[in-house]
Amino acid sequence: MASRTPAAAAAAQTPKPQPRRRLSVDERREQLIAVALELFSARPPEEVSIDDIAAAAGASRPLVYHYFPGKQAIYEESLRLAGQELAGRFEEPQAGPLSERLARVMARYLDFVASHGPGFAALLRGGSVAASPGTNAVIDDVRQAAHDQILRHLALPDPSPQLRLTVRAWIARAEITALDWLADLQREPREVVGERLVQDFVVGLVVTAAREPALAPAVADYLATERPGTPTAALVRDLAGLLAVPGLAGTLGMLAGGADGEAG
Repeated sequence: MASRTPAAAAAAQTPKPQPRRRLSVDERREQLIAVALELFSARPPEEVSIDDIAAAAGASRPLVYHYFPGKQAIYEESLRLAGQELAGRFEEPQAGPLSERLARVMARYLDFVASHGPGFAALLRGGSVAASPGTNAVIDDVRQAAHDQILRHLALPDPSPQLRLTVRAWIARAEITALDWLADLQREPREVVGERLVQDFVVGLVVTAAREPALAPAVADYLATERPGTPTAALVRDLAGLLAVPGLAGTLGMLAGGADGEAG
């Protein structure tokens, strides 16, 4: 029996390529959405074409149109997927100091913003040609999820309209801050940006309690769980330093006394 040549022996040991598994309808659709989301995250939606999506997915242009009527449809689907992920990042166990919980939420939020910057910046700024009632509904759903999660952390049986407004205003501030952070090429560390946003929420909560005495006991309970090293502790330290500015403490005392005098 003739022995094999070295080339034949090597060929025999080389594993044969396995045929590519044909994707099911649902798998192919999910693949196209995932690929499109990556492209929309890297570039504004108006700069992404159906051909770009087809090439990135290793598919043909007609195949993409087989699953989606056009770019707008696949953009809305990919945005819906991203919106679900973003909404999930507001979920946090209701344990520990409130400002620490929110700091973890903001860290995840800013991480998401950094990963999906161009596409979400175009949409949130309202200047995207891909904006539509469908895309706006996705963003509204994310905002509502964030609103509900924050109120869950406050654990109040009947949040007042003013408190709900405070929460919504803070969510809007978080969006604006994140967009400015992106525009500034993320020069400021995200930990600093996140801590500042948490402190803004604490300030808004305290101001709301000053206007709504019924909320004050709950705010006192939140602050009682705080400890050195939390964003709230850093805020209190900064405010205490501000009171050391010559003349400021006296001016504030005079204004507070004048308010008491007018009330009397």
